[in-house]
Amino acid sequence: MNVNVADEAVLERLLFRKKRRREIGYEVDLGVVLREILTWANRLVPSQSGSILLDDPILKLDPKKEGRLYFAACFGKGSASLVGTSLPDRWGIAGETYSSGEPYISKDVKKDAKFYAKIDETTGYRTMSVICAPVIIDDATIGVIELINRKGRVKHEKNDLVLLEIFAGYTATLIQNALIARSFEELSKMDHLTGLYNDRYFFHSLEYAIGGVMRQGGDVTIIFFDLDRFKEINDTHGHLAGSTVLKEVSDILKEIFRDAPAVMARYGGDEYVIILSNVSRDEAMEYAEKVRQGIAGYTFLKKRGASGVPPLNIRNVITCSIGVASLSGTVKPGGKIRDMAEALIKAADSAMYRAKDLGKNMVFCAEDKRTPKKSRNAGSDKRVNLL
Repeated sequence: MNVNVADEAVLERLLFRKKRRREIGYEVDLGVVLREILTWANRLVPSQSGSILLDDPILKLDPKKEGRLYFAACFGKGSASLVGTSLPDRWGIAGETYSSGEPYISKDVKKDAKFYAKIDETTGYRTMSVICAPVIIDDATIGVIELINRKGRVKHEKNDLVLLEIFAGYTATLIQNALIARSFEELSKMDHLTGLYNDRYFFHSLEYAIGGVMRQGGDVTIIFFDLDRFKEINDTHGHLAGSTVLKEVSDILKEIFRDAPAVMARYGGDEYVIILSNVSRDEAMEYAEKVRQGIAGYTFLKKRGASGVPPLNIRNVITCSIGVASLSGTVKPGGKIRDMAEALIKAADSAMYRAKDLGKNMVFCAEDKRTPKKSRNAGSDKRVNLL
């Protein structure tokens, strides 16, 4: 039995539920899950064809837009041309089942006003009978599973629908388990204090980005920085205050890189790193300067602490020293991707320490061999060194 599954881009959209964008492919193969579901459904109620249709969770959030059901997986005649396509979520028997949340049987579609004949015209298939059951997770219908034309009989019967409805519950469990697995997978990449990615995922992402450059061209630049005088916060106000500062720095980064092709990570302690793909060195330096200014001008610990500690309103204390390095400007092409990644990190790290040695609260580029001019006013001057 051949089951066709929608491509990764479609599955990514359909299974966006409670998940942020990611750059690397699934460790949980959702295509395999969908294939298994239809294979077992067909064994339970042998049919000539069948489909799993899932709603679009992004459209679902906007009540002003028409929802859609996507053919996430299909088998039978014409299924290869059908998989990955969509229809409005109120059309046909699938739409009726999805909208009502109730199972549906059509023993003779010629006599059924709910039947949507356009699909048969597209696939060259002839539908005679249909059973369809909703797929429900946490009291919300997310799609339907349908089987068409019963094998060994003239049409589907009510007991077939009962079996499919039971199996739809199993389908929901399998999909939910896949989503849970992906949630744990995503959490394993996160730094729980800041909400940024952790160092392990940063290395993975950097190697992935460099691999893309090796195959397709382009460039990768990283911004590496740590906080100046952070130890003073911990020593004076305690580690809880220090942890809050680290979280607030991550909030600054999320705002600056909100629309940028960036992967942001906490590298360790008070060190942060940002990967920028296909961004010029000049653009990367501009982003780095925004980070420097954003941190230097920020008032930290403005809110009352969880234990009732009054706001500290720390300003003009925390700054950052930033190093910037691009793959094209600092790393010789060729060799192992891991070695290239480590060389790029080393270049950015060295540039960061160069900025720190030359006065702190500064952006330094690894490709710049000149001695930066120090600013007299750290709070207002633009302290960037760039060829």
